Amino acid sequence: MPTVLRVGPYRVFFFSADRAEPPHVHVERDSFAAKFWLAPPRLQKNEGFGRKDIQMISRLIEEHQERLMAIWEEFFDA
Repeated sequence: MPTVLRVGPYRVFFFSADRAEPPHVHVERDSFAAKFWLAPPRLQKNEGFGRKDIQMISRLIEEHQERLMAIWEEFFDA
């Protein structure tokens, strides 16, 4: 589970077993979790985050989308 980004209380990561799915990241804070597709950036699954958190995380994913895609491709194409 490589952590690819930390911003404030949010940890952004992916699972090494996620290769078969389209590029995406998981986001955790405390006991909350969400999954975001990267191309294009959009929420796929939310487990407990409130609307304001999801909006903030969505902005983070959009701001870092190119970097996150590059990390995904480097990790899974290696």
